[in-house]
Amino acid sequence: MTTMDQNLFGGPDPTLLPDEPGRALLASGADPAEVAAKYPTSSAAWAALADRAFAADSVVESYAYARTGYHRGLDALRRAGWRGHGPVPWEHEPNRGFLTALHALARAAGAIGEEEEQVRCTLFLRDSSKTAADVFEG
Repeated sequence: MTTMDQNLFGGPDPTLLPDEPGRALLASGADPAEVAAKYPTSSAAWAALADRAFAADSVVESYAYARTGYHRGLDALRRAGWRGHGPVPWEHEPNRGFLTALHALARAAGAIGEEEEQVRCTLFLRDSSKTAADVFEG
């Protein structure tokens, strides 16, 4: 169990990503494609593109966008000190781009029959943030 400021089990501290400009642009209604072109490291932009493609039944494109957002997020997590495991709290808004991309990757993987990846990403999401997993499970 962890809280935002105290780790009760002695595992790694929560990873808190720094804010990135793409997130603010998306919140203001900017086109995710323009945001991704301007800020290609923005997991939030790639996740938004994945969501848009999935909603349009373009699951292969959604998978590609989600995979890009996921890898950009892994890069950001590593730069923030993440060592491959530990909490990535949904409550910290800059983490949401990565967590959304991870969810989108699981969803798109399932839609194209990549069951092993779907399960891996779903478990990774729940291990990273139970709150995020609950949000996406509805």
